[in-house]
Order: sequence, then C-alpha cells, then structure tokens
Amino acid sequence: MPKHFFLSFLPWLALLFLWELAGQSGALSAFVLPWPSLVLTAAWSHAATGALFFDIAWSLVRVFGGFFLAVLLATPLGLLIGLSERASSIFEPAVHFLRPIPPVAWIPLAIVWFGLGNGPAFFLTFIAAFFPVIVSTAHGVRSIPAQHFQVARCLEASRSLVFRRIVIPGALPHILAGFRIGFGISWMAVVTAEMIAARSGLGHLIHVSQDVLHTDLVVAGMLCIGLLGLLFDILLRGLARRLTPWGPA
Repeated sequence: MPKHFFLSFLPWLALLFLWELAGQSGALSAFVLPWPSLVLTAAWSHAATGALFFDIAWSLVRVFGGFFLAVLLATPLGLLIGLSERASSIFEPAVHFLRPIPPVAWIPLAIVWFGLGNGPAFFLTFIAAFFPVIVSTAHGVRSIPAQHFQVARCLEASRSLVFRRIVIPGALPHILAGFRIGFGISWMAVVTAEMIAARSGLGHLIHVSQDVLHTDLVVAGMLCIGLLGLLFDILLRGLARRLTPWGPA
C-alpha cells in the first residue's frame, strides 16, 4: 500500500486530536460541538440497539434504487443524444432546462405525487443522478476523435461494430465519471429527502436528533454519511480504473 495513503490520514488524525483536546479542556461546549469521544459513544449506543444499522440500510436502499434507475434511463439517452443531432435537438434543451433545478426544489411536488415515505426519496435520488449521467455520457460520445469514425467508414465497419468498438470504449471514462458525480449528488439528495419526507434513514436520524437536542447523534449521523460517501467514491474510482485503463488517471 503506497506511503502517501497513510500520510493522507495524518492531517485528519491531528484534527481529531485537537478537536478532542479542545472539548476535554472545556474550550468547546458538548452541546454546540460534541468532541469525538462523545460522538463515538453516542454512535456505539445507537448501533447497539440496531437502530443505526437500520437507518444506514434504508438510506442505501433508497440511494441505490434511484441511482440505478437513473443509470438505466440516462445512459442510453445520453448515448443517443451524443450520436444523433436530431435527438440532441429534441432532448437537450429540456435536459439543460431541468438540470439547474436542485433536487431539494422537487420535494414539495414529490410529496404531492408520492406521499410521505420511500416514494419522494427514490424520486429525488433519481433526479439527482439522472442529469450528471446523461450530460457526461453525451459529452463522452462527442469527445471521441472524428478520425476514429472516418477510419471505421474506410474499413466499412458496421454500425453495431462501430458502437461496440469505438463509441462504448471512447465514452466509457466519461460515463463512469458521470456515475461518480451522480452517486455523490444522489447521496446528498436522499439525506435531504429523509429529513423531510421519511421516517427512517440517516437524514431522519439527524433531523430527529436535532429536535431532541442530541447533537452528538447529529454529528454521528453526519460522519456516517461522509464515511459511506467516501467508501463508495473509492469503489467507483477503482472500478473506473479497472474498466478503463486507457482513460484519464
């Protein structure tokens, strides 16, 4: 394992040490910002009941459900937009009109359409991932050098062969980058949805803990969100490196 991997943890360990020291010395209020030992104690107590794992599981179910649906719809549509000028003129204006609308702005309509519970969370994670995936996919297709298609025409390659051997390999690094971005935004969206329209999940845990003034559990929930987001980003980045060794580092 590379040396810089361990060195990257040193600033965080120093920060945790100073944070704990400030709390233990009385410079920090446990209510305003509980220090690491208090946060770990609260997280351990919540995990011992199984409630923390229940909330994590529901958040993951919602984010993966919406994300995979977005990938299934946005990837082929992005390929179509990138390959066809006619499809681009039909779909791209709508994409660029809806894309700047933040997922949180859809919450009132999501509650009206789907009620409270899982429906709004699935919808928001879908919306959050859909636009980064479709834009990255279309951009990936358009970034393929024109010479590749010219050579394929000279060799009289079929459309299916061009699609399999040129379009997919050429666009794949951008597609996977869109997956990473889309999953990160979906993770933020599901937490927001759970704060407002759900009765479980890490977002709901943070919201309820804030209502009862358990700031230690609020911070514990935030740390779980950050650690899980980091874990999945590392996994997606590793997947991209394995699948596209020809892509950008």
